[in-house]
Parts: sequence; structure tokens; C-alpha cells
Amino acid sequence: MNEHKLPDRLTDIPAAAWEDLAGKKICFGHQSVGANILEGIKVLMQENPQIKLTIVESTSSTKQAHGAFQHFRVGKNLDPNSKIASFTQHMGLDSCRDADVAFFKFCYVDITPNTNPEALFENYRSGMKNLAVAYPRITFVHVTLPLVRRQTGLKALIKRMAGRPVSGYEDNIVRNRYNALLLNEYGGKAPLFDLARFEATNPDGSLELFNKNGSKYLALVPGYTYDDGHLNEAGRRVVAVALLRFLASSGLKGSR
Repeated sequence: MNEHKLPDRLTDIPAAAWEDLAGKKICFGHQSVGANILEGIKVLMQENPQIKLTIVESTSSTKQAHGAFQHFRVGKNLDPNSKIASFTQHMGLDSCRDADVAFFKFCYVDITPNTNPEALFENYRSGMKNLAVAYPRITFVHVTLPLVRRQTGLKALIKRMAGRPVSGYEDNIVRNRYNALLLNEYGGKAPLFDLARFEATNPDGSLELFNKNGSKYLALVPGYTYDDGHLNEAGRRVVAVALLRFLASSGLKGSR
């Protein structure tokens, strides 16, 4: 079933849109999956010379000129609240306080089956509300939590028989719960990049789903990862195409 056919090219984006994007200052906070996405963007830039982004790693408060897609490591893995605090701190630096667009993403390792998604979301919402007030000229983008591949096959069966948790089920359920809160709060109201949806969309457009107690949840497409969570070449390409299309098209309009 074709649920959400993936865009696989960038040639339909007008040259003027790429020129406009190249002139923006973008601040992106991330950890390893973000690095995967940036790798995908760099490959796409080689294939599409009309995309003229200047990707810069920001490691200090040095002020970058407009036209820089600057990225930085945000917070600590396994501690999502540290990433909210870290992103807030970065937005106060000379390198980001005059950005046009800013966003950060959590990592899949930030979520465990014991995470309280409602509490995390409330902290995130409060932090982003404060940033919007402090920097009203910046367009802040919201990003859904990335997913992991659900374990299947003999190993999963053995774990179930032994009463042990199967990877990619309970933790992905919590990620889905958080993402539902994010989508409900910002979907159609503010710029939102649905990273999880793209990670869960197969090349034919069908969704990678699993069921639990009558509910359906998204999981990472197995063919998009080399270790159950980080993105391989195929996964990097899928997400990078989607993100570039989002940044260059209507995804950021009407947000101020």
C-alpha cells in the first residue's frame, strides 16, 4: 500500500529556492544521526551543483556570516534534557543568535522504555517557547524523534519465549508517543520536519509498522540502517533529500 511515496530527486526545486536557501544562516544541533544526515546532504550537493550550501562545524562562539549551514554537537546522548539546555545555550552565542533558521534533534538513544514522553515534551515545549520569545526573528523548526529497527526473526522469538524485551518495540513505542505529542502541538502550525515518518517509509511508499495492544507504531526501515539505529547510505539519502526539500520549499514559510 502506497502510504507516503518518498521524493527521490531534487531537480524539481526551482533555482531561486536554492539561491534563497544558500543565503540563509542555519543552526543545527545534533549528535551522530545528524552527522549521518549531513553526510547525505554533502553527497546530494555533489550530484546537484545548484545546491550551494556552505556547511560549517561550529565549535565556538565565532560569528558566522549569513549563508552558512552551521552545525554543532548538542548536549549529551542518553540525556535529552541536556540537549534542550545545550541548544538554548547555543542560541545565545554570536554564532546563532542572528540565525534565520534553527533546529536540533534528539537521538534514538535518548529514549528508553522508561522515559516519560509527556514530561520530556513539556520541557521541550517550554524551552522552545522561551526561545521564540527571546529570538522572534528566527524560524525554529521542530523535528520528530528518530526510530530504530525492530528486531525480528529467531532472536526476537527466543527473547519473547524467555520473557525478555525485544529491541525496537517498547522503546519505539515511547518514541512514537513523544512524536504524537510533537505533531499534535506543532503540526500545521509551525515548521515541522517529520524525520521519523521518513525513516519509517519504505522505497515503495509503504510504512514500516508494528502492532501492540491494537495500536500501530512506526519503526525504522531495516534497509536504512547498518546497526539498527544509525543511517546507512540508503537511509542517509532518504532523509537528506526530504530535509533539503523541506528547507528549500514551503516548509519554512509563514512561520514568523
